[in-house]
Amino acid sequence: MRLGRTGYYSGFILYPLIVAAAPVVVMGDATNAERLGWVAVCLVGVAAWTLVEYIVHRYVLHHVPYFRSMHEVHHEEQQALVGTPFWMSAIFFVIGSFLPASLVMGTFLATALTAGLMIGYFWYAFVHHAIHHWHLNHDTYLYRLKRRHAQHHYTDEGGNFGVTNNFWDRVFGTYIGQREPAPAGR
Repeated sequence: MRLGRTGYYSGFILYPLIVAAAPVVVMGDATNAERLGWVAVCLVGVAAWTLVEYIVHRYVLHHVPYFRSMHEVHHEEQQALVGTPFWMSAIFFVIGSFLPASLVMGTFLATALTAGLMIGYFWYAFVHHAIHHWHLNHDTYLYRLKRRHAQHHYTDEGGNFGVTNNFWDRVFGTYIGQREPAPAGR
């Protein structure tokens, strides 16, 4: 979805604030063991985000009509401020993570899981912005991600759906390896 500057950049401010506030709000009377459990579940959320990122990009953004048409704008205009508005992603985190996790593991750990997913999402948004809007040095981690993501944009093979990592692309057989330029004269 094409966004204005405020809508596009608001998540870069609000998600770190929410993630920083979450443990402060829920850990008031927690024991050290509970705090450690909270951190562990938060890390599970960060790891789980990588799979969510892959599934949403591969299946929702490339196959669900409403989202596909929004995502096609990004493929056509990669420098445009195209993304998910904060309110929409926040609803996803509340309905898709926090509420169901609260029913299963209680509010304390649901907050940890949701904070972890938000950290993963923030990292995805940061990386995706950097690889499309920044000039990156060729010997950097972000540049390697940029090259791999460019293959997603410029090949018809339908792969490299993971933006922050290639783990799930390798697991599900959608990894597109780096292509070397053809030798001169061919």
